[in-house]
Amino acid sequence: MKFTKMQAAGNDYVYMDALQAPIPDPEGLARRISDRHFGVGSDGLILICPPSDPGKADFRMRMFNADGSEAEMCGNGIRCVGKYVYDNGHTDRERVRIETLAGILALRLHVSDGKVETVTVDMGEPRLAPEAVPVSDSGADFINRPLRVQGRVWNVTAVSMGNPHAVIFTHGIDKLDLPGIGPQFEHHPLFPRRTNTEFVEVVDRRNLRMRVWERGAGETLACGTGACASAVAAVLTGNADRKVRVELLGGGLDIEWDAATNHVFMTGGAVTVFTGEYLG
Repeated sequence: MKFTKMQAAGNDYVYMDALQAPIPDPEGLARRISDRHFGVGSDGLILICPPSDPGKADFRMRMFNADGSEAEMCGNGIRCVGKYVYDNGHTDRERVRIETLAGILALRLHVSDGKVETVTVDMGEPRLAPEAVPVSDSGADFINRPLRVQGRVWNVTAVSMGNPHAVIFTHGIDKLDLPGIGPQFEHHPLFPRRTNTEFVEVVDRRNLRMRVWERGAGETLACGTGACASAVAAVLTGNADRKVRVELLGGGLDIEWDAATNHVFMTGGAVTVFTGEYLG
């Protein structure tokens, strides 16, 4: 099976073209191919498929975490999908619509010398209602609420960007034991579908630093939806303006929560690392 390894802000996935024929057992394939010792090595597997309705979307993206679980969306992954379909000649348009389990997202491809360099994604509106995140709690939202994990009380803001996020503002994120604490948030009873967890340090009102524990993948170098959720949470908690730079371990993302449309826009790079054939 031919594949392309791509990364965006260090969030790396194996991409496979399923436009002509479906890929069998993508859950099992994701577990095998993502293994960094016995497979290609990645945060997961992304399939590029035909859209369910060609009148509404140009392509469909299916995203599987390294543990084989299928996720609704990946902000870094979808930027690479935009680069893949353009660079490989599947489209010549610089504006494309990608179908995901979180809905259809619009991408603007920024092209230089015939190749996509960066991508702006309209991530849509953030969802704050507990049932939309989802969070097992009542009320209109879950903003800056206390949650006890491993004997410590953390203030959590829950945001869905098509997938669930728990955003925590704290100091000293470089010293946090994410492998120890990340799973405690991911599997907390408050989050019935598990959650991605972002630990965010405020530099100033235009700059944030973030580490992320991703549901089904562990700590990764970046999470696009997590950066968007963190920017939204920063505005809701009074920590930042609506346009911010989020620095992750793998690089920076520019996030804007537009007041007029209530949509979140994410801009960042997309890189092809190598292509190959998987024999496993």
